[in-house]
Amino acid sequence: MTLDIFPSQADAERALAAEIAALVRERPTAVLGLASGRSPVGVYAELISLKQTAGLDLSRIRTFNLDEYIGLSPDDPRSFRAFMRQAFLDPAGVPLEASRFPEGPDFDHEIAQVGGIDLQLLGLGRSGHIGFNEPGSDRDSRTRRVSLHPTTRVDASSQFGTLDAVPSEAWTMGIASILEARRIRVVAFGTSKSELVARTLRSRPGPEWPASFLHQHADVRVFVDPDAARLADGRLMSPEAPVQRS
Repeated sequence: MTLDIFPSQADAERALAAEIAALVRERPTAVLGLASGRSPVGVYAELISLKQTAGLDLSRIRTFNLDEYIGLSPDDPRSFRAFMRQAFLDPAGVPLEASRFPEGPDFDHEIAQVGGIDLQLLGLGRSGHIGFNEPGSDRDSRTRRVSLHPTTRVDASSQFGTLDAVPSEAWTMGIASILEARRIRVVAFGTSKSELVARTLRSRPGPEWPASFLHQHADVRVFVDPDAARLADGRLMSPEAPVQRS
């Protein structure tokens, strides 16, 4: 796992979008694992800009989203389907039939059928979750139904109006499913993410901090701005993250 510190969030987003664009140009039918939420929105905006200004063709890619709430209809504006359609899929020209969201354990089989995920995009949740793999998630976990951690529901409450309106369960791609992607790229921006990044870098793989399992993958890069890379004493974290694979 390596830490890539960029001068600004915008610089990090452009760099990651450029990497994804290069992958798509080399392989137009690339398979992307996508994340919802605020962290990757700028990356999606950069990809859409490359489509509009540089002719990037995203119409043949396949996408698999990390997670989806249980109990919301696909048309509910609070669902991840609706979010992804607005933030990326529709403006990028990705056909609906080429975008998949987890709805059951057959999700892993669907990924395998298209040859696996070329690049998986992740954010970092406050409980250390990746996807909705909350603390206690096993290294060998697969796509499954999960109960959401209280902090995850609190963080989502602004989108739902009240905490009681936030679903208590979701489908999520599993840890093992995520680690099978050929590349993994993590985005984390702002001071609120600095402790999450630091703990992820220093933690040995274990279920108490699910993001720590990323140390067991051979190609993980964490894209951050200076605020997300700044330690409590004001120093920047080392770009070479410790490798904790055991």
